[in-house]
Amino acid sequence: MALFRRSPKSSPPLRRRQEEITRQEAELRERLEKLEQLVAKVPRIEKSRAEQAPKDNRTDKRFRVSVAAQGTGSRGDSRKSRRPRSMRKERREGQIIFLLLVVALAVAVIWLISHLHS
Repeated sequence: MALFRRSPKSSPPLRRRQEEITRQEAELRERLEKLEQLVAKVPRIEKSRAEQAPKDNRTDKRFRVSVAAQGTGSRGDSRKSRRPRSMRKERREGQIIFLLLVVALAVAVIWLISHLHS
């Protein structure tokens, strides 16, 4: 009675897969270490920003005052410098694209229904 054995060729793909998994593990560990280092640096960065914030605010306020003093334009220009305009145009374009897609979907459904009945 002969015993059936697996061929020795089946182990290399398994080994290759295991090696690939170990390589991916090593890469993920390196990424994790880098991310942990970045997270550890965040409190130091925030602390340095907090120390620099009062200085930056002073220069920023000076800049705003000088720009406001120089702005002798129309009323619409001063509004733009104060705050950005609303996103009405982008919203409208998005609505138009959405409606076009809905119409295209409706046409496709009607076409499919008409060809399935035939």
